[in-house]
Amino acid sequence: MDSLARPPLARPSLKLVLALAVLAVAAIPAAAVLAQGGPALPFTVIETGRAYGSLQQAVDAIGSARGTIAIAPGSYRQCAVQKGGEITFLAAEPGNAVFDRTTCEGKAALVLRGRSARISGLVFRGMAVPDGNGAGIRLEQGDLTVAQSWFLDSQQGILTANDSAGTIVIDKSTFSGLGTCENSAGCAHSIYIGDYGRLRVTRSRFERGTGGHYVKARSRTVEIASSSFDDSAGRGTNYMIDLPAGSTGQITNNWFVQGQDKENYSAFIAVGAEDRLHPSDGLKIAGNDARFAPGVRRSSAFVADWSGEALAVGPNALGTGLEPFEKR
Repeated sequence: MDSLARPPLARPSLKLVLALAVLAVAAIPAAAVLAQGGPALPFTVIETGRAYGSLQQAVDAIGSARGTIAIAPGSYRQCAVQKGGEITFLAAEPGNAVFDRTTCEGKAALVLRGRSARISGLVFRGMAVPDGNGAGIRLEQGDLTVAQSWFLDSQQGILTANDSAGTIVIDKSTFSGLGTCENSAGCAHSIYIGDYGRLRVTRSRFERGTGGHYVKARSRTVEIASSSFDDSAGRGTNYMIDLPAGSTGQITNNWFVQGQDKENYSAFIAVGAEDRLHPSDGLKIAGNDARFAPGVRRSSAFVADWSGEALAVGPNALGTGLEPFEKR
């Protein structure tokens, strides 16, 4: 089968950016991260060596420029709003910088509306707001890259507005205990992407959903590959992947397990169920493995299509009770 085609990169790769950032963190002298006569401050702008007590102060120090914020290990009841620039948020120790139960603007731990943002090694946990859309990240414009990060036990993991020229890349990240349909704003999902130009999700894990869909995306192009969708412990969940406005691209080499406790078990992947902003002709769904959790006995469609276009479905390895394709 075809391998996942990589989108063209207009900037240096995330791997190179983060490698350079880690070297820069190691090179910061201890004095640069100490408060006057006090303990080390947790948020350091690598380019200047200056450290700050709050994440928002570090973000504001970069402003409309380009910069990297190294985040020391710890649990933070803080949030930040990026209003411009190109900012990398980098955990000094991946998995040990935790943003816990605190949101800005009633939205998310990180509210992003700059030119671009890169997130690496961070944990977002326990995000909840009155309208039910509390997220680890709320992306309002610009490009976003997320690598090796965790989104846990919140109403939503990542929620975005629309940016038809924007690109979102998510790699090696975990989305667990997310989603709800018990709010006035409609359902929240593990990932809910608006009308973006491109969404790329690779080597990521989705599990233990608590409502809504695991991935809902209105993006023009999707590339979802080499990821796992484990719904065996899900509660009141819907589709694994929902492309409600149509999309082209590919969904390849993923692993899907549908659990017992579903609000809607009629399909694993849904295409064009709400409107048709984008064509779906040629959308490739192949090389996937899908089945029901042990003990679950029912019938469902692996792909349900409302678009009426020529999807490229199969071959996929499907368990008992799964129909490969259903036109709706």
